[in-house]
Amino acid sequence: MLSQTTLQLLATSLAMAPVATARDVPTNVRNFYNTIVGQGQCSNKLASGFTAKDGGPSDYAYCQDKSNVIYIQGTKGRLADMDIDCDGRQGGPADDGRCGKSQDTQSITSFADTVRGYNKGISDLDAKIHPYVVFGNSGSKSGWKTFDPKAHGIQPLSVMAVVCGNKLIYGIWGDENGDDGPKPMVGEASISLATACYGKSITGNNGHDETDVLYIAFPGSEAVPGANGANWAATSYDAFEKSIQAKGDQLIQRLGGSSGGGGGSPTTPTCSWAGHCLGDQCKNENDCDQDWTCKNGKCSA
Repeated sequence: MLSQTTLQLLATSLAMAPVATARDVPTNVRNFYNTIVGQGQCSNKLASGFTAKDGGPSDYAYCQDKSNVIYIQGTKGRLADMDIDCDGRQGGPADDGRCGKSQDTQSITSFADTVRGYNKGISDLDAKIHPYVVFGNSGSKSGWKTFDPKAHGIQPLSVMAVVCGNKLIYGIWGDENGDDGPKPMVGEASISLATACYGKSITGNNGHDETDVLYIAFPGSEAVPGANGANWAATSYDAFEKSIQAKGDQLIQRLGGSSGGGGGSPTTPTCSWAGHCLGDQCKNENDCDQDWTCKNGKCSA
């Protein structure tokens, strides 16, 4: 039998244990976030006419920044909210029942075929394990607003960054918004990602209503971990998110000194496309972004 002291220490350690892996928002990402909010709305809109809330205004857009990343923003400084997605594999090892109340769960995600093709012993993403973002809008209804991230270089199952609740979370692009509602919606993530942001009060029908969540997608093959670059067969959120952390840390370096929405000048040069960033290998000037020069085999300021 455990002693009273041991039990107290165990209880204390459990109480102090984090719900899920998260990290403070780095300075460059925080500056990027603040600039976007401060500008009110983006000037470089790739597609517009979306809404974040049922009955809300259709003033949200997919925006492209000078650093070439794509994000979601409304007007008056509003970002997206976080609705909860429980699609994909059901009843897996991390299922604690909180998705049970979801009224629109589907048993498949948009890129299930790609996941299956990785041959890692899983047939689809698991919303309780894989921190995925629902990004892009498809549909065939008359007048329905759509947006295909692939047309702008975002590849399926690529790593994304999410700023939520004063935390930075890395996820993947894992699903798309359909035309099953009255309006084309934005602002949705898997329950594991939402839990990392806001704790276990999150359920399949209880998300985060504030419009203060920033979803950032990165174009290019550099953002894709592929079959062997992530722990797709992980049995917990922590194990999977840890496996994409290094790639996420690499990708957010693109956000240094960004102007936010296509207007104005960045405070420092930024990477404009994958493989041409500061510090990347090069053979000549053409291998580097226009802001960099090729010195000693590396893109340099």
